[in-house]
Amino acid sequence: MEDRHFNYVKDITRYERQETREVKIGGVSVGGNNPIRIQSMTDTDTKETEPTVEQIIALTKAGADYVRCTVKGIYDAENLQNIVDELRKRGYTTPLVADIHFNPRLADIAAKYFDKVRINPGNFYDKRARFEAKIYSDDEYKEELQKIEEQFIPFLKLLKENNTALRIGANHGSLSDRVMSRYGDSPSGMAESVLEFLRICKKADFNDVVVSIKSSNTRMMVYTVRLLNYKMNLEDMKFPIHLGVTEAGEGEDGRIKSAVGVGALLADGIGDTIRVSLTEDPVNEVPVAQKLVDHFKSYRDHEPITASLIAQTNPFEYERRSTRPVLDMGGDNLPVVVADLGERSLNEMLPIRGKLVPDYFLSGNKIMDINGESYPIISLEEYLFESTRWGRMKFIRTNKMEFDQFMSRNPEIIMKLKQTRKTVLILESFNKNPMAELRAFFTTLESHIWKVPVILYGRYNERKLEDLQIKAAADMGGLLIDGYGDGLCLSNDNERITFTELKDLSFGILQASRMRMTKTEFISCPGCGRTLYNLQETAKKIKEHFKHLDHLKIGIMGCVVNGPGEMGDVDYGFVGVSQGKVTLYKGLKPVKRHIQFEHAVDELEQLIRENGDWKDPVE
Repeated sequence: MEDRHFNYVKDITRYERQETREVKIGGVSVGGNNPIRIQSMTDTDTKETEPTVEQIIALTKAGADYVRCTVKGIYDAENLQNIVDELRKRGYTTPLVADIHFNPRLADIAAKYFDKVRINPGNFYDKRARFEAKIYSDDEYKEELQKIEEQFIPFLKLLKENNTALRIGANHGSLSDRVMSRYGDSPSGMAESVLEFLRICKKADFNDVVVSIKSSNTRMMVYTVRLLNYKMNLEDMKFPIHLGVTEAGEGEDGRIKSAVGVGALLADGIGDTIRVSLTEDPVNEVPVAQKLVDHFKSYRDHEPITASLIAQTNPFEYERRSTRPVLDMGGDNLPVVVADLGERSLNEMLPIRGKLVPDYFLSGNKIMDINGESYPIISLEEYLFESTRWGRMKFIRTNKMEFDQFMSRNPEIIMKLKQTRKTVLILESFNKNPMAELRAFFTTLESHIWKVPVILYGRYNERKLEDLQIKAAADMGGLLIDGYGDGLCLSNDNERITFTELKDLSFGILQASRMRMTKTEFISCPGCGRTLYNLQETAKKIKEHFKHLDHLKIGIMGCVVNGPGEMGDVDYGFVGVSQGKVTLYKGLKPVKRHIQFEHAVDELEQLIRENGDWKDPVE
């Protein structure tokens, strides 16, 4: 059989941060042996010195290693020096990053004052995408690349002269027409758009580069960063990688989504700096990012893990593990949620609040459905040696270490598991690196072609809901993104976290990893100096108004940089285009332009109705 070990990282069975080049950004270096750096972004108007400086100081005090500011026009660019001077006067040396879209001239100015400049390869030199299906011949494509190189190399010289670093940051949905003509709006296209610029950097011997690829779709984000990492390894590029799920949203959705996407990559040792994008006060982003970074410190020095890498899934595209259906688990069924009743009875928990009703319930040594029908949870020993279990529906609870030892002593279990039709595994991990151990177990199942469905089980002991959200989403998200798992069950030993919060978290993780949609997906940007309306209040209002449309994805964007650019795969979009004006999108197409802001929510409802996607909320 061909070797299917995709070397996007050195070893998927061992937690180890991958080796990258050290890049100095102001007085704080990233990559190399440095800790994972945390950053955030101001949402003030960069033309306004005082509020911008105050927010940079607040973010610094919260623990941000870097702070990014948007530079949307010439007045913003010219004010960067005042911002730096005022910060230095107050004794702050926080490295600052300028965020530039569309206008290379602004990047030239920013390079003189700030420590790093972020550019988007999709709109920096290439014309802004018009989503036109022009076909480029090889010669035309090379000619366009040559033009980019001629403009880019003088800019790299300017960066070098000023000791200014560069971030090349691509976003899902903001590729140029040129790149999309050849690769589509795909992981390959996003990776190639970054690589085109990196090759020019290498040619010019400019190495102070950080790279990023972001998407609001966690699956797309993870596959694309893995692919970029793989391709950079092939071309001997070791640039540090910045991670983030763009437009993650606010509240628990934003935290879970960020932990799923960023966590899936950090678990494999990819990532040198992270930003958690929340539609909230930017200061709130920093402690969430810190908790995520701290969680992966607990993965260090874990017990060795063995895996049959020949059965590894393709890490660059989605394919759900093939299983045999048992009841409504496995096969083509959506992953189930199993809620832990703890010491409570099912009757105590009914009626369950909210519409997110678990499919099954864990109660001691049995699993129950909502009607109270129960199925035993048994050990491997009982499964193999107690004939009374044969022919009955049952769950086997195990972990990889126990399973491997049992299988070496009792190889006949291989044939029995192949033949069984009424068995589901409940799989947990006691390894400090649960992601890798659980993934390794799935490669064991695949190598023996066992089609048995698997419920992923995670047990925690957290006092704060946010801590549990981050840890559980980071541990389980990567497995679900890779198509592993036919259900999810979370337990928490501390009673401060309620039954409802716990089961809602399971649904949230399945949604964030794109495995099961149970509520409206709101994709809202965190806001920045470009934002043209009160984003946080508007996001809450739109969520409240449209939360019952659980079949839709709705984008809420502060400005035209993010719409359509970073909305990626939304069904409808709400995008600020000028002061007090909003344009509404159907997919990536603007359909109602320059609507008065105060009428925009009603107009969005009308647009959804016109397209047959509206349904009245159930009282």
